Amino acid sequence: MKRTLMLILPLALMAACSDPSTAPAGRDDLAPAPTAAADQAAVARLDVQRLQGSHWRLDSATDASGKRIDALFARADTPVTLDFKDDRIAISNTCNRMGGGYTLADGSLTISPMASTMMACTDNNLMALDQAVGSRLEGALKTELGDAGQLTLRTAKGDVLVFTPEPTAETRYGGEGETVFLEVAAQTKPCPHPMIRDKQCLQTREIRYDANGIKQGEPGEWENFYDVIEGYTHEDGVRNVVRVKRYKIANPPADASSNAYVLDMVVESANEKK
Repeated sequence: MKRTLMLILPLALMAACSDPSTAPAGRDDLAPAPTAAADQAAVARLDVQRLQGSHWRLDSATDASGKRIDALFARADTPVTLDFKDDRIAISNTCNRMGGGYTLADGSLTISPMASTMMACTDNNLMALDQAVGSRLEGALKTELGDAGQLTLRTAKGDVLVFTPEPTAETRYGGEGETVFLEVAAQTKPCPHPMIRDKQCLQTREIRYDANGIKQGEPGEWENFYDVIEGYTHEDGVRNVVRVKRYKIANPPADASSNAYVLDMVVESANEKK
């Protein structure tokens, strides 16, 4: 009798070990494989990261017959650009700045009805550009993010818009950056530089605002600005207040600045030409 019980007990233990319901807590070797939905969600997250990591410049646009959509290229030197941040899309280099909400799922970019500024442009082609963009970048667009990096959007009517990426400053400098307001004097002045003869520097001073946009305190003295503000072009005789993003540069070259400045927007302008 004892011998029979000894044979049955090992068999019972083996059966218990092979039963998933009796597996020790914390073991994941019997966990279910990731579902297709989870895989798709992971891909979508990566695609959103790619969208948000670049400015997207319009490179080509054709209609259903393959003809170039000239109306989308009213600014030959500054192509229509898309920027994605959080759940919002912003469209620039049109007559008015445009934007709306967006979602990306199942290979489709869906853009909500967009709002825009109401500035009038004297160039009729620029005015028409807003309509040409707005009529194509609303609703569901079939979306492809190719291995070469380009973003392709296909409208329901068969238009094909191809955008080329340009890394954002956040991507290039590895962080969000600090928002700073600088007043830029109307005139540049000569400034000493060991490598550049007869160098002219912008004259700047920092301005501070409170949460309601009211200036705080008095600005300091004008100082030579030895750096470059990406995206800013100074016009002699015009004083500007600009909002910039200031980024720290890791391991800058010898004798180079440890800061990078990128124009966010021109807040105020005044013509002081004599």
